[in-house]
Amino acid sequence: VILSWLIVPFGQNLLISNVGVGIFLWVALSSIQPIGLLMSGYSSNNKYSLLGGLRAAAQSISYEIPLALAVLAVVMMTNSLSTVDIVDQQTGAGILSWNIWRQPVGFLIFWICALAECERLPFDLPEAEEELVAGYQTEYAGMKFALFYLGSYINLVLSALLVAVLYLGGWGFPLPVETLAGWLGQPIDAPLVQVITGSVGIVMTVLKAYVLVFTAILLRWTVPRVRIDQLLDFGWKFLLPIALVNLLVTAALKLAFPAVFGG
Repeated sequence: VILSWLIVPFGQNLLISNVGVGIFLWVALSSIQPIGLLMSGYSSNNKYSLLGGLRAAAQSISYEIPLALAVLAVVMMTNSLSTVDIVDQQTGAGILSWNIWRQPVGFLIFWICALAECERLPFDLPEAEEELVAGYQTEYAGMKFALFYLGSYINLVLSALLVAVLYLGGWGFPLPVETLAGWLGQPIDAPLVQVITGSVGIVMTVLKAYVLVFTAILLRWTVPRVRIDQLLDFGWKFLLPIALVNLLVTAALKLAFPAVFGG
């Protein structure tokens, strides 16, 4: 989870590493998660922990595939695996150029799968208190128990930042930069405009992620938990086919309307 923060751009020049295959690196790192969850449940020597670990691994694998397909549609439009290039592709027309308008289905698939990956309600099956006590965390205490929760919330914030970068324009403004420069009476390449857009762009990225984290916490208190069979059926029988269709439709629209969906 912590390594995945390497590819998250908070601003135009504020990121740890502009990796050319950043999205591929993030998908590869997140696919390791089921192994750790399964091992943490198995090593506890407790039946509730083992069942929780198995549930967590099954849930993570089930929702990893639709999530990757949703991201692939965005990569297809951008012609790049770099998160910086994806944000740059969403600039120009303000809020109208954000990917959420060209990929509304992909946005919903990504956010639902991200909540499932973070084990947030209604997808917190691995630690269902009524069935499995605390799931794979049952036998852990102290710092080890705290690290599980720390990792969960770090993953939630990371997912919110990635949604902001992939679909909500990252550090982009709702209004075009040219409009803001006109209000200030300065050319777009003036130092004052560059400083304001750079500093406020960081705030925009964090603000978009904050709204998404708030939405995830709001869902925790409003949506009931689903059963494990409903969870897996929803991932394999509903989200996966829709993600595949969304990818094919994106490819067709890219060929038909290259100016809008990337040439």
